Amino acid sequence: MDQGLINSVRSSFRSQFGTNPVLIWSPGRINIIGEHTDYNRGFVMPAAIDRGIVMAMGKAAEGNGKWIATYVKEVFSPGSLPSHPENRKGWQAYLMGIHSELGKKGIFPDPVDLVFSGNIPPGAGLSSSAALENAFVYGLNEIYELGLSPTDMVSISHAAEWDYVGVKCGIMDQYASMFGQEGKAIFLDCRSMVSEMIPANLEGYQWLLLDTGVKHNLADSAYNQRREVCEAIATRLGANSLRELSVEQLEQIRSAIPAADYQKALYVLEENERVLRAREAIKRNDLKKLGELMYLSHKGLAEQYAVSCEELDFLVDLAKETEGVLGARMMGGGFGGCTLNLVHENEVQTLLKKALNSYRERFDLTLKDYPVRFASGCCLVKSI
Repeated sequence: MDQGLINSVRSSFRSQFGTNPVLIWSPGRINIIGEHTDYNRGFVMPAAIDRGIVMAMGKAAEGNGKWIATYVKEVFSPGSLPSHPENRKGWQAYLMGIHSELGKKGIFPDPVDLVFSGNIPPGAGLSSSAALENAFVYGLNEIYELGLSPTDMVSISHAAEWDYVGVKCGIMDQYASMFGQEGKAIFLDCRSMVSEMIPANLEGYQWLLLDTGVKHNLADSAYNQRREVCEAIATRLGANSLRELSVEQLEQIRSAIPAADYQKALYVLEENERVLRAREAIKRNDLKKLGELMYLSHKGLAEQYAVSCEELDFLVDLAKETEGVLGARMMGGGFGGCTLNLVHENEVQTLLKKALNSYRERFDLTLKDYPVRFASGCCLVKSI
């Protein structure tokens, strides 16, 4: 956790409201492998990271309370829940969505004052929305003793984003942010919701995110379109999700569906298998095999699922040509955001120098980099 961030958020709350708050840490996440498989009830391997959100909360001094996002210098006074989806925008919508989901369960907590900020780079695909949702529901649960379990809170956060905000995401982001453990990856079965914490011994290697700095407009619509394709194919074969199908079953309808749709479904089945192989590779400390699987994952995302972009492909190709990089791939929904790189610690600066110069020459953009470590999940921060 960033102690400077914690001190800043706590100080802002005290200055604004004159009381000592409850402090919550809620991390972002990376996903080592298993992209676009969570909403197909498949396998994923995320991890909470040492970048996230700190939220200070307390019972409202008056009225409906005041919510302050210091990182964007915005103040919001919550009132009734906007009924029309078009009005559910901005960071406020994620918090209002939590209230909406709690209300469905007959839970109506009194208003709160809050201040939050974070060190998750915006638009990088590190799930700041899940971190924000988890922080809010965690704080409400603590302040008003709602009796919610961590699993309950994950479900509420996921439903807030799905039903209220309207992003048809899987549950991986909220789960990883809530249940992450320092030094461990999470193998998660998104059908059974059974998980395994896997110690990750990087043996001189580290995770490095390279942020393209772009987010193409196609991202949101393409995400939902791919989900619809996957669900339609599963339904056609009498299954609840692609997770239930084999390559042989998919092959039976190959001639009856568009070739692009066949490739998208095939990618999901193959990616699930890659996650299983990656789990075994991490357990064996076989980082070379893990890196190979990451490259294969990117190839599938780019050529079959068609969610990459020129900037992401450029960075992955550059990583392949760089000594000391075992694996790289795009991470997240696609069409921008970050690549995740597994790099020897002695070669990080070599990769950065090469990538920064090449990326600027090719795209006239400044590449940003973020080294990350596996960190603990959502929790209370002890006051000092």
